[in-house]
Amino acid sequence: MSDDTTNNTGRFTRSQILTMISTASLNFCSMICYSILGPFFPQEALKKGVSNTMIGLIFGCFAVFNFSASLIFGKYLVNFGPKFMFVTGLFVSACATILFGFLDKAPDGTIFIVLCFVVRAVDAIGFGASITSSFSILAKAFPNNIATAMGSLEIFTGLGLVLGPPIGGLLYQSFGYEIPFISIGCFILLLVPLNYFILPKYDGLPSTDSFWTLFTFPKIWLMCFTIFSLSSSISFLDPTMSLFVIEKFHLKVGYVGLVFLGLALSYSLSSPLLGLISDRYPALRKWLLIVGSIGTALCFFMLGPVPIFHIESKLWLFIFILVLDGFCIGLSGLPVYPEMLSCAYENGFEEGLSTLGLISGLYTAMWSSGSFVGPTLGGFLSEKVHFENAAAIQGLFPLVCGIFLSIFYIYESYKKSRRPSIVPAKSTDEERTPLL
Repeated sequence: MSDDTTNNTGRFTRSQILTMISTASLNFCSMICYSILGPFFPQEALKKGVSNTMIGLIFGCFAVFNFSASLIFGKYLVNFGPKFMFVTGLFVSACATILFGFLDKAPDGTIFIVLCFVVRAVDAIGFGASITSSFSILAKAFPNNIATAMGSLEIFTGLGLVLGPPIGGLLYQSFGYEIPFISIGCFILLLVPLNYFILPKYDGLPSTDSFWTLFTFPKIWLMCFTIFSLSSSISFLDPTMSLFVIEKFHLKVGYVGLVFLGLALSYSLSSPLLGLISDRYPALRKWLLIVGSIGTALCFFMLGPVPIFHIESKLWLFIFILVLDGFCIGLSGLPVYPEMLSCAYENGFEEGLSTLGLISGLYTAMWSSGSFVGPTLGGFLSEKVHFENAAAIQGLFPLVCGIFLSIFYIYESYKKSRRPSIVPAKSTDEERTPLL
C-alpha cells in the first residue's frame, strides 16, 4: 500500500480513518476481555478451592506469556506482516475467551487451576500479537501526532474498561458464569472479518537494530520502568479491589463493576487532551511523566487509605481516588511511547516499520511485566497485610519512578545548559555564509 499517511489539508486520509476504526475495535474488545473477570471471577475461583495468591497468579500468567509473545512479534513484525498479525491475534483471543467460559465445568482444585493457566496463556499470545502490531500500524499511519492518535483511541480503551465490569457482573448475576465469556468472545469473532477487509496493509524492510541496542539508552530504561509501574498499579486492582469493596462496603457483585467506572472514565475522557498536549508541546512531556507518576503513588496511598493516615475508608472517597488515579495514569502514560520513539530516532534507528515493531514490542512487553507483578503481588499482599497496606506498597513503584524521572531530566537539562558555549562558534560561521 502506498504511504498516504500525510495530507496537506490537515484532514484524515482514508487509510488513517480505517486504521483508527480497526485499532479502536481492538482496544475496545481487548479491554472488555481484560476487565470482565474483575467483578466475579475471584469469587468463582474461591468456590473452586483456589487461594487468593493463586487467583493473583491466574491473572498474572496472562502477562508472562504476553511479555514473551510481544518481544518475539515485535522483532519479527515485518516478517509476519502487521495486518496478518493483527487479525490472527484477534481470532485467537476470541476463541480463548469463549473457552474460558466453559471452565466452570472443570473439576475443583488442580484441574481447574491448570486449565485457567492454559487458556489465559493462549489468550495472552493472541492479544500480544494484535496489540504489538496495532501500535506499529498506528505509529506508521500517524507519524507526526502519535500521542494524539493514541489518546483519542484511549476513549475506546476506557469504554471497554467501563463496560466490561458492569456487563460481566450483570450477565454473571443474570445467566451464570458461561454467558459473559461466550457473548464477548462471539462478538470479537464477528470483528475478525471486518478488520481483515478494512485494515490497510503496511509493508516494511527488516532492520539490523535490536532490543539490546535500545537498552543501551538510559531514557529507554526509565520509560520501561514508567510503563511497568503504571501497568502494575492498574492490574494490582484486578484480584483485590472487588473483594475489598464487597467486604468493606457490602456491595453486590452487580454494583462492584460500577465502582470500576471511576478510574476508567477519568482515564479515557482525559486521554485525548493529554495526548494532544504531548504532541503539541514535547517539552512538557517530562512534567507530565513526573507529575503523573507521583500523583499515581499518592492515590494508592489514599486508596485504603493507608492506616498511618488515620482516615476512615468511605465509598465516596474510594471512588474519588479512583477518578484522580485514572487522570494521573493518563498524565504519565501517554507521553511514554513518543518519548521512546524519539529516543530511538535520535540515536540512529531507522524510521520505518522495523523500528516501530521494536518499540511497540518493548512497550507491550513492559506493560505485560507490570500486569504480572501487579495482580501476583497484590493477591499475595492482600492475603498477608490486607488491602490498605498492600495498596500503599504498590504505590511505591510509581513513587520511585517519579523520583528517578526527576533526577534524569534535571541531569539532562544540566547537560544541555553546558552545550551552548561550544555551538555558537559554528552557527556564527553559518550566518556569515551568503544566502544567495
